[in-house]
Amino acid sequence: MGLTKIQIVESIHSQTDFTKTRSLEIVETLLEVIKSTLASGEDVMVSGFGKFSVKEKNERKGRNPATGDDMMLELRKVVTFKCSGKMRDRINSL
Repeated sequence: MGLTKIQIVESIHSQTDFTKTRSLEIVETLLEVIKSTLASGEDVMVSGFGKFSVKEKNERKGRNPATGDDMMLELRKVVTFKCSGKMRDRINSL
């Protein structure tokens, strides 16, 4: 399992003088800022970490995996993430 929001809150709490409540408020506020920025169509770029972008996916033919029936997938928007060079180097050096 990956890192959860509560684990991030615990980490902030243990590395700072913030209470758990304050740490949770900080994480919630950060996530709200990211969500509202992406919802408005703007990118979110965090130096040394990466860039979140909203991309449009065209309508395309797909298949229902449960029934095998063909179907059309509608035009939709998805969030993509591209990590920075520094992050890529850090991950690959492990």
